[in-house]
Amino acid sequence: MNAQDSLDGRRRAVDEELERILGRSDSLLYQAMRYTVLSGGKRFRPMLLLSAGEWYQAERAMLLPFACALEFVHNYSLIHDDLPAMDNDDFRRGKPSSHKAFGEDVALLAGDGLLTLAFEVMAAAPLPATLTTQRARVIEEVSRRAGVEGMIGGQYLDIRLKPAEVNEASYRDIILKKTGGLIIASVRCGGLLGRASDDELQALADYGANVGLAFQVRDDILDAAREKTKDGAFRPNSVALFGEEGARRRLKDYVDAALASLDRASIASEELRALASMLLGLKEGNA
Repeated sequence: MNAQDSLDGRRRAVDEELERILGRSDSLLYQAMRYTVLSGGKRFRPMLLLSAGEWYQAERAMLLPFACALEFVHNYSLIHDDLPAMDNDDFRRGKPSSHKAFGEDVALLAGDGLLTLAFEVMAAAPLPATLTTQRARVIEEVSRRAGVEGMIGGQYLDIRLKPAEVNEASYRDIILKKTGGLIIASVRCGGLLGRASDDELQALADYGANVGLAFQVRDDILDAAREKTKDGAFRPNSVALFGEEGARRRLKDYVDAALASLDRASIASEELRALASMLLGLKEGNA
């Protein structure tokens, strides 16, 4: 089986588990949660977790709840990012955004529901007693990378920094937190559940950081006009900072650095390599 076939199988497994977890109720709130989570998406973060964990021989059934939890956190962030007070986007993945489909009040609660459900799922995931410490480390990892030191902190910088304050260093800091936070968590959590060594976990973190940077630069190239939102507010953008040629050069450099991180730790996962390399394709897709 080649890497793409393997990734396709993992994506199907994630989709089935997401539908199972979100099928516990047909309330309007759960409808809103399903609307966002089950509307497509690449399942990029869950596939990173599964690929890292399975490289270390962790069983897929054990990894799936944590992979789904990361997808819940990611989709909560998308709902909140689209709100009028944030990016004020009317569409997500070709459909009306959550607050357009359900109202701002229900959308806020759907995002909150997905975030808290993520931690419920991780806490309740069936793990052997020998992995109790790893479960705690995974929950701490997701909490930190999704919180003020990670994704939320990056989003704060994204909306608050003034144009004169944005340079290559501050842009990198924003992206390592806002986009890179959950991507780093994904590969590190897979490694933690697979009992990777500290050196291997560091290599996975380096891989994740570079993949996160590449992921955002790729998005910036695909939507170079995103330097301004509909309300005219400035948003940091790699194409605006470095020009399209400079952004493309950085994209390749980040992917090369990600692959080098795997090589340094002898992590020969074809799936992890494929997930990084596919970012060079610059094809439209759903986050």
